[in-house]
Amino acid sequence: MSALEIRPRTETPRCDYFEAGRCRSCALIETPYDDQLRAKEGRCRELLAGVPDRAWLPPVAGGVRDFRNKAKLVVGGRRGGVTLGILGPDGEGVDLRDCLIQEPGIRAAIPRLAAFLDRTGLPPYDVPRRRGELKFVHVTHAPSGSLMLRFVVRSERALARLRQALPELRAALPEARVVSVNLLPEHKAVLEGEREELLVGSSLTMDVGSASLHLRPQSFFQTNTGVARALYAQAAEWVADVDPASIWDLYCGVGGFALQCAAAGSAPRSVLGVELSEAAVRSARRSAREAGIPARFEAADATAFALAAAPGELPELVIVNPPRRGIGPDLAGLLESAGGIRHVVYSSCNPESLARDLAAMPSLSVRAARVFDMFPHTRHLEVAVLLGRD
Repeated sequence: MSALEIRPRTETPRCDYFEAGRCRSCALIETPYDDQLRAKEGRCRELLAGVPDRAWLPPVAGGVRDFRNKAKLVVGGRRGGVTLGILGPDGEGVDLRDCLIQEPGIRAAIPRLAAFLDRTGLPPYDVPRRRGELKFVHVTHAPSGSLMLRFVVRSERALARLRQALPELRAALPEARVVSVNLLPEHKAVLEGEREELLVGSSLTMDVGSASLHLRPQSFFQTNTGVARALYAQAAEWVADVDPASIWDLYCGVGGFALQCAAAGSAPRSVLGVELSEAAVRSARRSAREAGIPARFEAADATAFALAAAPGELPELVIVNPPRRGIGPDLAGLLESAGGIRHVVYSSCNPESLARDLAAMPSLSVRAARVFDMFPHTRHLEVAVLLGRD
C-alpha cells in the first residue's frame, strides 16, 4: 500500500507515515482538503477584516499529492544504509522515499540517490553524537523533468569523495542538470552553509509562463510550481488591469513577478526588480535577456533602495513579496505617503504580518484578494492582494 492513499477530494487523505507516527509534517493530512482550503481563507478573511466579500477571489488549490517541487531530505541511518527523509525524536533517520506529496520525478530519484550515497561510503551525520559527514540532500524538480541536486556535507573530505564519484552519480541520475555541494562544518540546526561548490551546471530552468526562470542552488522559489504559475498569472492580470507606466518588484528573487508582469498587457512599461542576492539578480537578467523582456534588475536591499529614491523616481505600481516578517514600518510608511504610487501588489506567506503592514497603509485599500495554497496539509499559505489608493 502506498504511503498516501488518495480518496475523493472531499474525503480525508490517508498517510501511513502519519498514522504510524513516523512523520507529522503534514499536520492537516486527516482534514478533508476542501475544509483545509475553507479554513485558510477564513483565517485570512478574519485577519484582513476590512476587506469586502466581493474582493475575495476563489482560492487556488494546491492538490493533495504530487505537488512539492523541492524535497529537503535529512540523511540519516548508517554508513552503507542511509535513510532520506526526516529525523525522529530520538535523532534516528526516518526514511520517507514513498511520500506522495513530492512530485513523481523526486520520488523516482530518491531510491537512486540513496543507493549512490551508500556506495560512496560516507557516513550520515549523527546529530546527538555530532559526528559524520552527510547532512542533507536537496532535490528540486523542474517541469521539464530535470533535477537540481545539492549535497550538504561537513568537510572537504566529503566534497572530494562526491567529486570523485560524480561520473557514477551522473550515470545513476542522468536527469540531474545541476549538482552542487554545500559545506556546513558547524553543528547548527540550519539547512546550508555559506560555501557552495558547483560540480555540474549552474542553474535549473523553471518554465512558469512568459519567461523561464533560472534557479541556482541557493535560489528561492515557491515549492508548488502549478500554484506559483497561478500566483504570477494573477499578479500579471492585476497589473494589466490597472496598466501602470512603471513597476518596481521589491524582493524580486530570480524575477518571477517582474518578468511576468512586464509582459502583461499591450502597453510597454518600465520594470525594475530589486533583490539583495547578486546571484539571483544575474539569473533574473539572464531570463529577461532570453525572453526579450526589457526589465532591469539591481542587487540592493529592497527597503533601503526604495527609501533612498527621489520622489520623481518612484513608480506607479510596486510589487512586494517579502519574507515572513513582512515589509515592516519603514517601507510601509513610504508606500503610504508616496501618492504617486497608485497601486501595490503584495504577495505574503504570513497573513499576520500582512495584516500589520496593511494597517500601516490606510490610504491603500484592498481591491482584490486571493489565497494560493502552496502548502496543502499544513497551516501555511500564500495570500496576494491588490491595493489601490483611495
